[in-house]
Amino acid sequence: MTSRDDKRAREVRKNGTASGTGNGAGGRVAWFHCFSGIAGDMALGSLVDAGADPGELGRMLDRLPIDGWSLGFEPVLRNGIAATRAVVKVRDDAVVRTFPHVMGILEEARMPDRVRERAVAAFSLLAAVEGRLHRRPPSQVHFHEIGGHDTIVDIVGTASALELLEVSTVSASPVATGLGMVRSAHGLLPNPAPAVVELLEGIPTEGRDVAVELTTPTGAAMLAAWGSTFGPMPAMTIEATGFGAGSRELDDLPNCTQVVIGLPAESVRTSSLGEGQQLVQLEVNLDDVTGETLAHAVAALLDDGALDAWVIPVLMKKGRPGHVLNVLCDPVLVGDLRHRLAAETGSLGVRAHTVERWAAPRELVEVEVDGYRVRVKVSPGRVKVEHTDAARVAGQTGRPLREVAARAEAAWRQQADIPELPPRRDPGPGGPVTPMRP
Repeated sequence: MTSRDDKRAREVRKNGTASGTGNGAGGRVAWFHCFSGIAGDMALGSLVDAGADPGELGRMLDRLPIDGWSLGFEPVLRNGIAATRAVVKVRDDAVVRTFPHVMGILEEARMPDRVRERAVAAFSLLAAVEGRLHRRPPSQVHFHEIGGHDTIVDIVGTASALELLEVSTVSASPVATGLGMVRSAHGLLPNPAPAVVELLEGIPTEGRDVAVELTTPTGAAMLAAWGSTFGPMPAMTIEATGFGAGSRELDDLPNCTQVVIGLPAESVRTSSLGEGQQLVQLEVNLDDVTGETLAHAVAALLDDGALDAWVIPVLMKKGRPGHVLNVLCDPVLVGDLRHRLAAETGSLGVRAHTVERWAAPRELVEVEVDGYRVRVKVSPGRVKVEHTDAARVAGQTGRPLREVAARAEAAWRQQADIPELPPRRDPGPGGPVTPMRP
């Protein structure tokens, strides 16, 4: 394996997808439910069943510089479940292609960027795994079954269908595999095939007592190259679902793959609220620092530009009392505040996640209390004195802190020409209550 190919394969395995295959923010989520495994034709059929337009799909696949094939879709039943079966027919598929040959086909097809990148990622993983199994560099791997017309159509077709459905993130359930033996161009192989086992490394799987190849190398490669998470259905608002059928009926198992398409829960939650301010929340778990250290860390983080910082008491493992120190900051300050957080607390790790904030408009206004300047924060329906200013004036005048705060807020009302609110009268039991103005 060349260093470049090895680097690409490691990148795909580490990130769950090749760089640029579109698992970023925005777009839809596609969750493949692989209770009967997954194959290329099953994934493609499920996406068409979920709403990918076969006509548009055909026009995209016509860009492939290979001929002698056709693609059709059949409505079928699998153990009573209505599903769509993708059928690729070829006139002569006795073609053995090398990995560079397949890459040339994908390049010449001039597909949309994300379609091409997804297809390249899947074939790159296949080449890396086949190379390891046969002890050859990926560039010298000869694709037998997985280099034929049908596999190219399955992978490029599935990538195209994801694009037509505007899917940016792919995830999947644990992947079912069968047992026994399967026949290949190399002869009989154990089921699941060695390539499938390698491709599913790091992905949750479950074996079924079925002597059928439930998951093929093509299906495993697509999940390994494109999948970002594996497990239960992610939080989403479901928009569509579909079933892609395998080629045969099974006695006790619906031979199909389900796909669920929807909008990520975060997108739904924020779309109704409008665009907010993107911030980052840092946090650390601490069970070996003093209260003084926590107070100093909060003050240091705020001095360094954090928008807010707070401490939550928690009960940690082995019954130890601890604290979670949280920091809210602008993304550009994440690096500096992360290092400050670790340095002040001695934590061995810092977590981060993106949050969105909808802050009410506010302004700082200066007023006078006993000849001293005090800032008050004014927002719709509320005025509040700046604590540091009020504490400073309280220390200089000897007045109680809350009296300084009340005087500052009253000074702002007078300065803004807002009349004082009348005091609430206590009418006694059952008597009328004078309404307060907001």
